[in-house]
This record gives sequence, structure tokens and C-alpha cells, in this order.
Amino acid sequence: QVQLAESGGGLVQAGGSLRLSCAASGRTLSGYTMGWFRQAPGKEREFVATIRGSDAGTAYANSVKGRFTISRDNAKNTIYLQMNSLKPEDTAVYYCAVVAMGYWGKGTLVTVSS
Repeated sequence: QVQLAESGGGLVQAGGSLRLSCAASGRTLSGYTMGWFRQAPGKEREFVATIRGSDAGTAYANSVKGRFTISRDNAKNTIYLQMNSLKPEDTAVYYCAVVAMGYWGKGTLVTVSS
């Protein structure tokens, strides 16, 4: 059984940075596209970024492009989300996922204060 465990969330001031990690266990996921999604209070879950397993190609939501960077370390079966220039509107629970396989983590809360 695959488990995804997010970490690295917390409280940060606007303009600050955080680095989220998502460690996978139970199966090697190096060949799969993995992604980050977020859900703000009272809103639907939305796409943030993905990274392909085949060539590490990335894609980003327009709202985070240029501020967030997704990466992966296949040796550690882990993906990361480096978040810079954080804004209050980035406040949300952040989830990592292997959408094609239906695997989701439980999420980590990021709160950005103004």
C-alpha cells in the first residue's frame, strides 16, 4: 500500500519561504507524475504543480508560476515544493498526490500572514 506523507507546512509572514516535502512509501514512484494541490478554507481543491516521472518536466498553476518550484529526488522517493514570495492567498492545506493512481497524502497546512 502506497502512503504519501507531507511535511514542512507552518506559519510564515508574507514574502517568506517554505519548503514542503512529500515522502512516498510502499512503492517506488520514480516513473510516475506526481503533483501538489491545495485547498483553501471554503474553496475547492486546486492544482498547484506537477512533475513528470519520465523526464522531470514540470507544470505550474499561473498563480504560483515564478514563485514555486517543484522537484523530486527519486532516490528518496520524495518530491518537494519550494515556495518563495508567499502571499496570504497561498494559505491552504497542501496535498501531494499521484493522481493517476489515486494516491493522496493527508496534507500539510500552510498559513501566510499579512
